Amino acid sequence: MHTNNRVPKLYRQAYDVLVRDIRSGAYQRGMRLSETQIAERFSISRAPARQALQELERDGLVRKAEGRGYEISDCDRLGNSQLLAELPLAEVEPRSSWELIYPEVELEIVSRTALASWRINEAILAKHYGVSRTVARDVVARLQERGIVRKDQSARWYAQALTRDHIEELYELRWVLEPLALQKAAQRLPSEHFTLLRQHLEQALDASQVPSETLDRLEQELHVDLLSHCGNQALLRAVSLPQALLVAHHFLYRQTSDMFASEPFLPEHLTIIQNLEQGHIAMACDALVHHLQVSRQRVMLRIEAVANSITPAALPYLEQL
Repeated sequence: MHTNNRVPKLYRQAYDVLVRDIRSGAYQRGMRLSETQIAERFSISRAPARQALQELERDGLVRKAEGRGYEISDCDRLGNSQLLAELPLAEVEPRSSWELIYPEVELEIVSRTALASWRINEAILAKHYGVSRTVARDVVARLQERGIVRKDQSARWYAQALTRDHIEELYELRWVLEPLALQKAAQRLPSEHFTLLRQHLEQALDASQVPSETLDRLEQELHVDLLSHCGNQALLRAVSLPQALLVAHHFLYRQTSDMFASEPFLPEHLTIIQNLEQGHIAMACDALVHHLQVSRQRVMLRIEAVANSITPAALPYLEQL
């Protein structure tokens, strides 16, 4: 059970930064983008720069300009109108050693928590991937930051099984903390931000089949990206702990894509975003609580289905508890 998607491709890294800049208003409607400008900004070749622009065009954020290049076609944003040449350079830096192996380690561990709890051995993890103990330690530190692993009373690392009781605890935390973060974030964002999220959900609802990667992105847009604007760092740290569930969702969506005729969370997210777009913040928070409460049982159904259908290969750095 290994994944080959270890590191986002250069074009995807550039694409993600450009999407963020367009949404934030750093690029205004009508501003020109070219392969050369993007390549220079991110210190990449023209091929990934071209692919990043093609992805932006596919998503409707840019369109072919008269002559050569592209121009921003997204909705007008608040912000300073500044020339592209004045924007700070942003490099797509080569990933460090721990980042190269992290996605695979995360997936291997999370996929197994549907079955049991697991102890992680740093030394054997390092040997398995041919990296130093420092690199292995960095991987485990990131897993801890994501809420995937924790230390037991003997200071040994373990990943807790996604049991019914553990799921209950995590969801209870989520429906207490996330509405508060949503309320604060909604007061800091323009309605145009919610309009874009609504359009993404409507596109997914209109599609005959929604890839698991798109479902991941839509979950991220509401439960991570939107809440990140709440302005309270202590609250964000508390919110991030139970959101280890979102990492599990990445695996569960891929394994249970045929469980539901259409993904149930899409209309629930849409109700939340529509209320935000209309300025009904309290109603959006109530809809978020309802969404999290009904999602809890669906997650258990997915976990049970996965537990009955997979037999993961043994990994030397993981010991089943």
